[in-house]
Amino acid sequence: MTVVESRIAQAPARPQARRVPTPPGANPRAHAIGVPAFVTETGERIPDLVITFQTWGTLSPAADNAILIEHALTGDAHVVGPTGPDQPTPGWWPGIIGPGAPLDTDTSFVVAVNAVGGCRGTTGPHTLAPDGRAWGSRFPRTTIRDQVSAEAIVADYLGIDRWQLVLGGSMGGMRAIEWVGSFPERTGAALVIASTPWATADQIAWGHMQSVAIESDPAWHGGDYYATGHTPDTGLGLARRIAHNTYRSAAELDDRFGLTPQTSHRPLDGGQFAVQSYLDHQAAKLVRRFDAGSYLNLTRAMATHDVTRDRGDLADVLGGYDGLLRVVAVDSDRLFPPALSEAMVAAYGREPLLTIASDHGHDGFLIEHDQIATITADVVADTRPLGGAVG
Repeated sequence: MTVVESRIAQAPARPQARRVPTPPGANPRAHAIGVPAFVTETGERIPDLVITFQTWGTLSPAADNAILIEHALTGDAHVVGPTGPDQPTPGWWPGIIGPGAPLDTDTSFVVAVNAVGGCRGTTGPHTLAPDGRAWGSRFPRTTIRDQVSAEAIVADYLGIDRWQLVLGGSMGGMRAIEWVGSFPERTGAALVIASTPWATADQIAWGHMQSVAIESDPAWHGGDYYATGHTPDTGLGLARRIAHNTYRSAAELDDRFGLTPQTSHRPLDGGQFAVQSYLDHQAAKLVRRFDAGSYLNLTRAMATHDVTRDRGDLADVLGGYDGLLRVVAVDSDRLFPPALSEAMVAAYGREPLLTIASDHGHDGFLIEHDQIATITADVVADTRPLGGAVG
């Protein structure tokens, strides 16, 4: 038994959360807990919810060095690490976790949770319902708040009363700011990167086009394709093409590809432009590793994100937060423009807006490693427990 497994076994847990075997498709390093009856924000029940998560480092005796890192739409709990038999992709944020890294495992205990509705171990549309059939179209619509509520169950299970820091970008940033809204007393600090306090009409529109692309695929079968032997790869691929175009800046695409043809066959004569081939490649990569039902569920969750829902205005939510909130924008982000980050900064009123300079658009938060490393290391240093090293 590893140190982490020992800690999990001994940690005080909610009665309804129990350790369970990790499901097929989960990373070999993953842990899993089961919740007999998870109730969503809208009152729907998910019986036997499985939540998977990964950890790095050692939780201190005082449980005061825990950091929660949040993944984006098509990410998962495998933040760093190699591919493997059940892990088709390497970690999505290389260099962020480890000895001497910004999230230093010599002093910090880092947790990443696969989102409810996802497809890398946590229960989602692809997993089996109590009747033995895939949930499919019957899987409840979930929200960012539901994702955070599931993470709170993981925190309880691990014996973590208060996170030293919650951080994430894009959909992960939505979850980070929602921790401030839902559990301010349990969130020592939040680092919100390339994200927003609420979904805008523009973001909802882009997501809607992606959802329609999936739903229009004949193989979708109303969301119940899991037993048909076919998957809506065409629709999911189109959704990814639409999304990826919003993740990058127009200037970068023009500088990188311009009017360059991909093949010797001229576009004028029916050949492809290089930028078309690039989007096709991105689509093919996602289709190989992600479930269309999960993509639709998480896209809808992002559309309903609003940290102020039933809580007043943004100043009501963030102005009274007594933890540290740092907000980071990417200057070329056209999906989550800097003005949305500025709104959070203004409502909190105690920290300046931090900016990542990048030509890459929204994806700058995944690409500009040096800038992210500096920002993350600074916020960790400013929130480090007084005890310092792990006991």
